Order: sequence, then C-alpha cells, then structure tokens
Amino acid sequence: MEPFVHSAEHFLEQQKWRQLAPYLRVGITTKSGGVSKGRFSSFNCGLHVQDVKEDVIENRNKLAESIDFPLDKWVCGEQVHDVRIHEATISHSGKGSQTVESSLTGVDGIFTKEKGILLTAFFADCIPLYYFDPIEEIIGITHAGWKGTVKGIAKEMVEKFLANGSKPENILVTIGPGISQKYYEVDEYVVSHIEENFREKTLRPKENGRFLLDLKALNREILLQYGILRHNIDMTNYCTYRDEEIFFSYRRDEGKTGRMLGFIGMQK
Repeated sequence: MEPFVHSAEHFLEQQKWRQLAPYLRVGITTKSGGVSKGRFSSFNCGLHVQDVKEDVIENRNKLAESIDFPLDKWVCGEQVHDVRIHEATISHSGKGSQTVESSLTGVDGIFTKEKGILLTAFFADCIPLYYFDPIEEIIGITHAGWKGTVKGIAKEMVEKFLANGSKPENILVTIGPGISQKYYEVDEYVVSHIEENFREKTLRPKENGRFLLDLKALNREILLQYGILRHNIDMTNYCTYRDEEIFFSYRRDEGKTGRMLGFIGMQK
C-alpha cells in the first residue's frame, strides 16, 4: 500500500502516520504548484541550485502555510553525502530556512524530541528516510544517496533513537520517493562498498558489466539488520526518475534541476 498521498498539488503526505499521530506533519514536495521558472519549474525548494532566491523562498513559504510550520521553525542541514546526525532543538529554529549559509554544517540527518520545529532535507533521486517513535515521540529524517547508505546513515539514526530511549520494536520508518532500481545504474566501485550479504537482494547485473542498484531496498535491508521490524517499514512505489510529472530527478535531468523538500515535524 502506497504510504504517500497527494495532499495538494505541491506536496505528498504520509497520512498513515498522520492518522496515528494527528500532531505529526510528514511528507515531500512535488515539482508542481510553485513560481520557479525554466529547469526549476515550478516548485523548487532548493536554495543551492542557482534558482532565483526569492522564488525559492516564495515556494517554501507556500509549503510552510500549507502545513502550518512557518519558515522560522524549519531546520535544514547542509547535506554532504555523509552520516553525521544532528539533534535539533528549538534553539536551531530557522537554520537554513532562508539562506544556505545558515544550514547545519556537514549534516545529512536530523532528529528531535521537541515539538514546534520542522526537520527538512532536500532530494532529487537520493532516498528520504523518515523515522518516528510514537511512544517516545522522537522524529528524524535522513538524506541517503549511495554514499550515505553504504556508510550506514540509517544505522546511525537508529542508534540515536535507541540512545534517547526508543525500543527497536517501536521505531517506524518510511522510505520515501527516490530513484528506482530500473534507472539507477552503478559501476563496480559503488558495488564494492556494499556489504556482500546485501548484494543479492539489491543488485541486478547488466550485460555491460555494470549493475542496477535498488537503493530503497538496500536501506530497508540495513534497517532490518539493525533491529527495525519489517512490518514497521513502509516503502513508497514512487520513482523520482520515472514519475517525471511529479518529481525532479538529478539523473534524468542531467544535473540541471530543482529539489524536492522532505519534511517531518511535531506540532505543539
């Protein structure tokens, strides 16, 4: 069952979690319904892709109004394809929301136990991972490209939850829209970084000596290895490369494209 549904033209929402916890807002933007132009048309939420800054801020403000989380409550990470996880508090409110320079430096994952702030990350093929413990009321989001995935960013976030009182059986994870296996060709160098016990379930060899990698499934297998229960993992069917009418895609658009914004926050 697809976990993400269209709540509006400009974003999809994980409504299963919303029904479980009405104070929770979690989802990802689409590429439609905004004011950006050209290759960023139209709901680009990334400030780091040479779009017109005022257009990006207008797009972000539209989302902020839709989900009732003003920009001064957003927290954004720099994203460097690594595994550093940052605990956000109210004191970090507004970080990266209106300038790239104010983002949390070197951060690809954010978690919090506090209500009233929105954790965000940016995507255009990499995999969004959303985490929620409804018992301890802890939330998190990670940006998982192939580098962050094989380095274990999913494991790092699980460990942060456990260190803050979560039990493995209570942690819910949603694997969001990213590039699917059919369109994600990688070489031997990438494959060499994947643990051998994951390769059979996540790689498909091609005749040209390269491989098709299922990055969503690889993250799922890592989560299972570190104690997340299979029935607590939801995985989208959306593909950012294939579903061109909905999403930006770095590979499909040859690097000249906008960014979707993944978000999760607990309202007060």
